[in-house]
Amino acid sequence: MSPIFLCAVLSIALFFAMLACIEIGRRIGHRIIRIDPEGSRAGLGAVEGAVFALLGLLIAFTFSGAEGRFEDRRHLVIQEANAVGTAYLRIDLLSPDIQPNLRALFRSYVDERLEACRKPPGSEQADNARCSELQNQIWELSVAACRASPSQAPSMLLLPALNEMFDIATTRSAARIIHPPGIIFAMLAIVALGSALLGGYGMAAGTKRSWLHIFAFVAIIASTIYVICDIEFPRRGIIRVDAIDQVLVDVRSSMK
Repeated sequence: MSPIFLCAVLSIALFFAMLACIEIGRRIGHRIIRIDPEGSRAGLGAVEGAVFALLGLLIAFTFSGAEGRFEDRRHLVIQEANAVGTAYLRIDLLSPDIQPNLRALFRSYVDERLEACRKPPGSEQADNARCSELQNQIWELSVAACRASPSQAPSMLLLPALNEMFDIATTRSAARIIHPPGIIFAMLAIVALGSALLGGYGMAAGTKRSWLHIFAFVAIIASTIYVICDIEFPRRGIIRVDAIDQVLVDVRSSMK
């Protein structure tokens, strides 16, 4: 099952679960008010404030972390495009008879990288294997060409550029699978349900339900949690990093 689909299902489930918690809290509040009208709210302000503050902190930290990882993934695309472009230009330092084969390998490599990165995490194993094979071919051909060159310039300029290009590819692959532990989202859901329960209890003093406040609170919390999950998987949901791939596409188009 797709993680983003699972997040959508869980967000919808959380929406209705929070509605249920508000109703349960309200009914509990009604019973306690009938038993102890004066003391039913004694000392609850501090508890409610602490729980709602914790909910706000959890949402803030998880959202900030997801947004930071989203931006890191975008920056890595730009870094890889720059590294590929630099390494490709430095092929000019090699012997002219080596350059056509190496340039062809570069074009194939970038095509494979674009294809692999556009696929959701977990479905690109074959593409990664092909990319690794092309990396080995590029490296072996480049090392052989540098050894045959009478100048030290290819070794000093091309090989470090290739190292950087390969390292960024590995970093991007790792960044695609880095997410916060599932317990963080579980805790976020539990605190949201607890907040809904306390909110319902606080509404027990009213004679009628304020549906506007109930639905607004529940919808905002559930949708915010969904957006956090959506940002965590930017190749599958509504918020995506696909547009930044155009930077690497432009580099590929410049490879003549």
